[in-house]
Amino acid sequence: MSADSRVSEIAHELGFDLVGTTPLQTPARAPELERWLAEGAHGSMDYLERHRERTVNPAASYPEGRTLLMVGVGHSRLAHATAEGARIARYAIGRDYHNAVGKALQRLGKALAREGLIQRFRGRVDAVPLMERSHAASAGIGFESKAANLLHPRFGPWFFLGELILDVELEVSPNEPVYGSCGSCTACLDVCPTDALTAPGRLDARLCLSYQTIEHRGPIPHELRASHGDWLFGCDLCSEVCPWGHKAPDLADRFGLHPAVATLSLVQLLDPSQTQAAFAAAFRGSAMARPKREGLARNAALVLGNRPSESGRIALLHSLQGDPSPIVREASAWALAHGYGGDAEVPAALDRAQRQETDPKARAGMQRTRERES
Repeated sequence: MSADSRVSEIAHELGFDLVGTTPLQTPARAPELERWLAEGAHGSMDYLERHRERTVNPAASYPEGRTLLMVGVGHSRLAHATAEGARIARYAIGRDYHNAVGKALQRLGKALAREGLIQRFRGRVDAVPLMERSHAASAGIGFESKAANLLHPRFGPWFFLGELILDVELEVSPNEPVYGSCGSCTACLDVCPTDALTAPGRLDARLCLSYQTIEHRGPIPHELRASHGDWLFGCDLCSEVCPWGHKAPDLADRFGLHPAVATLSLVQLLDPSQTQAAFAAAFRGSAMARPKREGLARNAALVLGNRPSESGRIALLHSLQGDPSPIVREASAWALAHGYGGDAEVPAALDRAQRQETDPKARAGMQRTRERES
């Protein structure tokens, strides 16, 4: 068996569904990244601009690297919602993929080294300056879509990417060459509630609910809040309508159901007494820890504004009066005005909160809510 075939065999034995290689060089989509950053479409993700040079020239960051061994792990599963109807992106329902895929990559690298196929390697998952989708497309394990993600005939959009940076030149071909395209389909562009997909393959993060609910720190723009709908964390709409993913297997057992997700309550997230330390402990090992307590409570307030309930009204009033975060207080004010404005108690509570608000930005946000929701 050739070295290339053995690498692929070991990767599959260790649980990777998709395997392919590409040279460690400037990714094919680098010019598009440059334009995207110049347009400011990355929003407040300043780290993308800071690491731009490393992203477009990965060989400079990894001088010993010769090959990117790209891998994919399917995670398709049924949709999940909390008891209050809040939705969570499917990838975040179970164990944090960064940990699970990262550990599997370490096992793969060590196995390849034991067999003398490589000497050194570096495992990376997502949070590094690499254009993973572009490299993975070049490695032949998927094709790029109009939703600016990667598709596979079996898994659709439902798979994680990871990579090993290897110190040898290899050419591992996928076991099943990936063919496909979006053709004339525009389902993902049509379903996006905020028109974040501004053109086929072009995503403006500033309009994307996944970016706003996970990566963005600060208030979510007023003009996006009603479109926020019931999404607490992330958004799967463009993936859910993709025809390529309709027959993906149910792989829920791979990453399970995180305990904090199983018992998640929007009302509890809005409890002003919950500390960041308590939140971090509850969501340890979950991708949902990323926006921190402040971000997830902000999101919870907006969902309760879009899905009115008596328990939500009470929780929002408590949050408006006593949450330690001005961002959460301001989001609670919008939610009350948007979803509960007809309640006799709400207008007086909003007036009082705005008068007492000590944070200038939050006070301005409350005023804007009054102007838009009146």
